Amino acid sequence: MRSGQEIKFMKTNIKTIAIFTSGGDSPGMNAAIRAVVRTALHHSIKVFGIMHGYDGMIKGEFISVDATSVSGIIQRGGTILKTARSIRFMTNEGMKEAAAQLKKHKIDAVVAIGGDGTFKGALEFYSICKIPFIGLPGTIDNDLAGSDFTIGYDTAVNTVVEAVDKIRDTAESHDRLFFVEVMGRDAGLIALNSGIGVGAEAILIPETKTYIEDLIKLLQKGWKRKKSSYIIIVAEGDDAGGAYAVAEKVKAKFDKLDTRISVLGHLQRGGNPTANDRLLATRMGFEAVKALVKGKKNVMVGIVDKKVVYTPFSKAVKYHLKPDKSLMEMVEILSA
Repeated sequence: MRSGQEIKFMKTNIKTIAIFTSGGDSPGMNAAIRAVVRTALHHSIKVFGIMHGYDGMIKGEFISVDATSVSGIIQRGGTILKTARSIRFMTNEGMKEAAAQLKKHKIDAVVAIGGDGTFKGALEFYSICKIPFIGLPGTIDNDLAGSDFTIGYDTAVNTVVEAVDKIRDTAESHDRLFFVEVMGRDAGLIALNSGIGVGAEAILIPETKTYIEDLIKLLQKGWKRKKSSYIIIVAEGDDAGGAYAVAEKVKAKFDKLDTRISVLGHLQRGGNPTANDRLLATRMGFEAVKALVKGKKNVMVGIVDKKVVYTPFSKAVKYHLKPDKSLMEMVEILSA
């Protein structure tokens, strides 16, 4: 209710939808699931959850979900629908099996939460089943065109900041040089923004070339002014290698400090979503159902400049960050 008035129902031919999560999990997926389910029910649309992504679609792992099913999940990390990568779905035969399952359960439309692989699969799948899909960007890497932020990114950055703050304590206590590897095989946004947040002395990302000699000069400069600890953030996809490879190259020419390596790994995917991720996921889930009701199909819901936008699956692909030169300059100046 709002201002004592009823919220009007929009007319739609969609009677039953399915929702699933695919690819890597990200904090906030459950908040998105909750929003989709409750918004659909508001429009008198029945909802099925598909377990284990496209693989579960092929196997017929459909479960009926209602408002109670999604109660108390907004704060939980991971995904209650589970997730998986499906090799079978990449085949024509697998897609036909999945289409048969959707038809069996009388599914009129599907909401898919995942990354560009999920959306590419949906677009190809549409040529077989003709069932409209709406996508929600669920990935901690924040590397999809069509949205300022993806579901899970904010939580991942905050997880890294919290972990590195603790690493900084021990680095300063023992006069150590720490190389901290964070996720980012193709994109360095987690590394860049968390690195700035923790005051890292250097940030190495896939989008810029890493010069080991320059890194060593930075360490030597700090050594001369009696700087006793350093934090170097390394995205796993950096061209010089991950944290172990970079550390070995540096140690060969700069061994004045005790060197340690910490790989945060899948720690970054877990944990309760931040308030920002809960808000983002909830809004996107709500808008996904509205998009279906309006007759939209094969688009990803995104938020750009605080406004809802719809990006065709064909364009909602991974992109490579063009780092803001002023940010990189700032990191260099502040690390001095």
